Amino acid sequence: MKAMRFHEYGDSGVLRYEDVDLPAPSAGEVRLRVAATAFNPVDDGIRGGYLRDAFPVTLPHIPGIDVAGTVDAIGEGVDGLELGDAVIGFLPMTANGAAAEYVVAPAEILTPAPSSIPLGDAAALPSVGLTAQQALFELGKLAAGQRVLINGAGGAVGGYAVQLAKRAGAHVIATASPRSSESVRTAGADEVIDHTATDVAAAVTEPVDVLLNLAPIEPAQLTALAALVRSGGVVVNTTVWMPAPADEERGVRGINVYVRSDAEQLSRLVALIDRGELRVAVAQRVPLAELPTVHASAAAGALPGKVIVVPAAATSTRGVATAGPRG
Repeated sequence: MKAMRFHEYGDSGVLRYEDVDLPAPSAGEVRLRVAATAFNPVDDGIRGGYLRDAFPVTLPHIPGIDVAGTVDAIGEGVDGLELGDAVIGFLPMTANGAAAEYVVAPAEILTPAPSSIPLGDAAALPSVGLTAQQALFELGKLAAGQRVLINGAGGAVGGYAVQLAKRAGAHVIATASPRSSESVRTAGADEVIDHTATDVAAAVTEPVDVLLNLAPIEPAQLTALAALVRSGGVVVNTTVWMPAPADEERGVRGINVYVRSDAEQLSRLVALIDRGELRVAVAQRVPLAELPTVHASAAAGALPGKVIVVPAAATSTRGVATAGPRG
């Protein structure tokens, strides 16, 4: 099969499109014919070696932590999955990923794919959708009637976070650049602050219950935003290289997000998509052979939004569009 691998750590130039042996599922695993994977910033960190302590991979390594595909082979002891089933999942971070024509995955991390959008587009959901879900509700304890500030809402996690927070009945304040402000507002934000032209800390005039930081800002900036959180509130931070600030005197907790694979949570997000209550946005579909270009664009800060990566066998879904319910 064809796969994208890197044999050493480095910039996007270390990625090689090459022939690789077809993997076989072990007990508790299935093999998937990949419809698509998705690019995530963590892919850049793993390939570059910056995250080798947190995510020690065996070289050569195939990236791609998100997968959408169909069950192609089933290992021993797997129940509830059949050949041809369309599924999605958030793959183990240190195992070989889905930037390939086939990938092996633990059966327990997979859930049926949405039926209302193209299968490949569903690769844009697992890791980022779970990050938003876990950050807001498991860690942030966000509830109806509360106020949440989502800093960096223009990214992939932010798009889901705004939708989920609004659906939960929260008042959503979101920061975004002019390029993404309209999409953030469409996602349901009640207030959108242009962080490129405005002091965010000064623009938020009332305390918030939850601060969700998704942006790689300076620690001093995050501390200033944390001061906006009411006593007893919480700061939830996804940029884990920078600890979430806390304020013990005011009872403000600081929590860093370490997203985990959770098939049950993912199935609930899928149900929202199929009911038309959660929108999956795909900015670009790129052939697997061009993945190095995606990594290079990400390093230059030039990605247009969520990019899914499609093996040659599945390139019928190529193009630029936004995925939503059919019909």
